[in-house]
Amino acid sequence: MRVRSLCFTAAAAASLVVMPLAFGDDYNVDTMHSGVTFQISHLGLSWIQGRFNEYSGTFSIDSSDPAKSSFNFSVKPESIDTANAKRDEHLKSPDFFNVKQFPTITFKSTSVKAVKDGYEVAGDLTLHGKTVATTFILKGGRSAEFPKGVQRTGYTSQFVIKRSDFGVGQPTEAIGDDVYVVISFEGVKK
Repeated sequence: MRVRSLCFTAAAAASLVVMPLAFGDDYNVDTMHSGVTFQISHLGLSWIQGRFNEYSGTFSIDSSDPAKSSFNFSVKPESIDTANAKRDEHLKSPDFFNVKQFPTITFKSTSVKAVKDGYEVAGDLTLHGKTVATTFILKGGRSAEFPKGVQRTGYTSQFVIKRSDFGVGQPTEAIGDDVYVVISFEGVKK
């Protein structure tokens, strides 16, 4: 009887060792159902609006322990689109984004905590060769199955960054320093 009990205990302990640990759900950003847009003041008279057409991202959500969640995004500034080709070419030049030298904008989270209706996400935003600690609130987290068999969730955030923090363009009264950013994304569960 004692041998059987020892064998059962050893087998139970071994099964605990090989059982995979649950770390949350992993997602790829679905760019067909997402967007990265911005607006900036021109002369204090109007708002110039634009978007980036090429971006990607992954994120992991651990609802039981939000601190284990993470968000990683990448944007190609070459894909900037303000609905004006001449302005877009100028924005891609060394005067602003300098896309040849700095082809990617990235965000990598360093901490995530639950807040009402979403998460507070802190991380490193790297733009124009400079990295600045950035914090924003992601609202959302509802889930849906679309199409059948594909699980997805989504979030939205609005936040402000300063051009001067990243050295994008010279300070001028014509163009505001504050850039109002909106990101809205759906993730497809891996």
